[in-house]
Amino acid sequence: MRIAVMPGDGIGPEVIAQALRVLEALALPDLVLIEADVGGLAYKRHGHPLPEETLAAARAADAVLFGAVGDPACDGLDRHLRPEQAILGLRRELGLFANLRPVRMFAGLEDASALRSEIAGAIDLLIVRELNGDVYFGDKGTRTLDDGRRQGWDLMSYAEDEVRRIAHVAFRAAQGRKRRLTSVDKANVLETSQLWREVVSEVAGDYPEVALDHLYVDNAAMQLVRDPGQFDVIVTGNLFGDILSDQASMCVGSIGLLASAALGQRRTSYGTFGLYEPIHGSAPDIAGKDTANPLAAILSLAMLLRHSLGREREAERVEGAVAKSLADGVRGGDLGGNQGTTALGDAVVARL
Repeated sequence: MRIAVMPGDGIGPEVIAQALRVLEALALPDLVLIEADVGGLAYKRHGHPLPEETLAAARAADAVLFGAVGDPACDGLDRHLRPEQAILGLRRELGLFANLRPVRMFAGLEDASALRSEIAGAIDLLIVRELNGDVYFGDKGTRTLDDGRRQGWDLMSYAEDEVRRIAHVAFRAAQGRKRRLTSVDKANVLETSQLWREVVSEVAGDYPEVALDHLYVDNAAMQLVRDPGQFDVIVTGNLFGDILSDQASMCVGSIGLLASAALGQRRTSYGTFGLYEPIHGSAPDIAGKDTANPLAAILSLAMLLRHSLGREREAERVEGAVAKSLADGVRGGDLGGNQGTTALGDAVVARL
């Protein structure tokens, strides 16, 4: 079993270090870790945020454990050299089109939510975000209009096969949960979303046991704070999924709790190849202070164990240790506590 480890920038190395402590405590046999540079660190060392050797390490692995990318010192670089291009490049080059972002309220954290505790306590949903299309990968640029004004532009588009494959992922996920799927779009305004809605509705015919409904993205955002317990699985495009999952993180208390898996179609000897990362970003303002919450990185490790290594028992152990830590009152600064990054890692390792 080979895992490519890419800590990246900002708090990435700190939270990944704690995830690796948890992995070490599991004592899995025949496990090989390969560390690779990515993001701003890679640019400074190799002149590119996604060096060829890093991409090669990912392709040779059964899974990638990823920290975060983003460095203010690189903000002035041409766009293709900025740290964030590393994660986009990995998704594109590795065919990682399906992003799974589970969102659930941990017992004892209801008071940390921005919502009333009785509403927050009902949250248990999965956001399935398409990762390889939309404005993130469409043509883009800046130009000067005839009247001298500058204009920036980004192309949003989806081909029907791209929508169909993510829809199948979402329907299959719903089959294993409560059999409810909500597709989120903006079909009343965008042609891209109109096609999205039509194709998702077509795919629904293959899953008669799953109840499908559609919501415009503005309504979905409102419903996430009004009644998040109504959702089971949400499927949406790249841009809307990025925004809604960050919103959902605050419904459960902190962005430091949300893990993610980016999956494609490649199979390994143990499961499905994927890239696993916390959704919180590099947070350079708190890097090096031992205050970052590593739980999202640890929960991302649990998803890696489940989906790419086929180790369901170990995945449940990790998730159970995180849940027990939170139920016991272990809190980082993002949740109003005083436990640092290392202390939070200690708590999880002690409860494995």
